[in-house]
Amino acid sequence: MTHHISSALPGIFYRKPGPDKDPYVEPGDRLEVGQVIGVVEIMKQFSEIRSDVAGVLREFSVEDFGAVNPGDSIAVVDEDGEK
Repeated sequence: MTHHISSALPGIFYRKPGPDKDPYVEPGDRLEVGQVIGVVEIMKQFSEIRSDVAGVLREFSVEDFGAVNPGDSIAVVDEDGEK
């Protein structure tokens, strides 16, 4: 089953914790529930975006440094098991 991880906030999406750091995750990586996949920055406040399902990260729906709004899909996950 495919699942979309969505933004709860408006802002700018970052895939890395800092400019000289590695991305939190890459497409093809296995995700666990609660795992950080990136952060959204609004007015110098950073909020972690966490996976709410376990599975494999298929793709990001927004580019690094891309603008997001509440409800926008950030990533697509191939979810483990059935709901």
